[in-house]
Amino acid sequence: MPSAQDLGPLTHALDRLRSLGVVPRLGRRLADEREGVQAELAETILARIPAFTESRNPEVLPELAAHSARHVEEIARLLAGGAAGDFAFVADNARRRAEQRFPLEATLHAYRCGLRAMSTWIREHADADSSVDERELAAAIADFSIEYTDLISNLLTAEYVAHTRLLSEAEGNRRTELLSVLLGGYDESDGRVARLLRRAGYLEQRQSYCIALAQPAAAKEMDNPARARRLADAVTDLLSRLPGRRLVGVRDRTVVAIVSDTRRLSGWTAPQTKLADRVYPELLNLGPAAIVGMSNDVPSTAHIPRALVEARVALDFANVRTRVVRYSDIPVRRMLVRHARGGLGSALPAWTDALIAADVRAGGTLLATLDAYANADMNVLKAAESLGVHSNTVYGRLQKIADLTGHDARSFNSLSELLLATACRQ
Repeated sequence: MPSAQDLGPLTHALDRLRSLGVVPRLGRRLADEREGVQAELAETILARIPAFTESRNPEVLPELAAHSARHVEEIARLLAGGAAGDFAFVADNARRRAEQRFPLEATLHAYRCGLRAMSTWIREHADADSSVDERELAAAIADFSIEYTDLISNLLTAEYVAHTRLLSEAEGNRRTELLSVLLGGYDESDGRVARLLRRAGYLEQRQSYCIALAQPAAAKEMDNPARARRLADAVTDLLSRLPGRRLVGVRDRTVVAIVSDTRRLSGWTAPQTKLADRVYPELLNLGPAAIVGMSNDVPSTAHIPRALVEARVALDFANVRTRVVRYSDIPVRRMLVRHARGGLGSALPAWTDALIAADVRAGGTLLATLDAYANADMNVLKAAESLGVHSNTVYGRLQKIADLTGHDARSFNSLSELLLATACRQ
């Protein structure tokens, strides 16, 4: 509600019109002709502001007509001698526009266009019935129009921004709660959780889900709230190009995106392309400053915690060279080695350190030979060719490894043991 100080300039403008005889005479006439004036205002606004006709919300145009009529009624009341009121209908309109995500600038422009037309009507009809100086009358009408426009524009802007902030906070709270429920798992017997998920569309049948985790390449940047929000917004923008549903938030210094879409239309139709395969190319456009880990598809919300684990593993393998990593693309050997490094250090055989030390003295040739031999499917000639050495050199290196470790790499089991142990130690 505007204060007395806010209403002061408008009251002063009305007093000036009263002294010129416009008030209350013109107010009664405007009340009699309000339907025609309302139609003219609506026509002017729609002709000049395409946002109203381009909106797909079916309530926007009827509400514009009703709100325009309300302004005509209020101006007629003021010009008939009524005191400036609380303009509650302006605050109501601001909240509706905020809820509909309708642009604030388009609404303010509608006020400017509509009141410009209203001012023209007042001037034309005041001129016809008044004997006062035309310039003084025009100035008084312009003054009233400006003060009315400024007052309602300020009221609308303040209420729109405040309501948008409330909606944003409510949406943030809902998103946080949904993320917590989906990522942490839930008890299906909990009615409140079931209602929350059902309202959000997460209990629909035949859905696939996948999770993407994103971080800046320099993870400490997530400590900056503005940068974390920008990354979350960038992920949201990229995923908005896809059909289906996405839920994006920041959790544990990581941007989390839960993406879902219909797996198949019915039990009789073929499943669609894997969801992760559709999300992957979009996330490649995230930019060189971010890394991403993605899970496989999971068939229900109950499996989302498992997908979160997969996405975390994939994120561990992402780097500036391979920025987006899918869990399904990680070789089993690399995954085992990554998990084993932390817990197997003291349990590795003693020969592991001896082999690595010998490899360092040999300029890295021993372990390079093991890798080449494994990549050549245990074919010495192919391994020698890839290393650019004679096959006897390969045999000699393999024998040296056998002398150090007691494992002959020409045996599959021994080769696997050597590769895994050295990979874990390195």
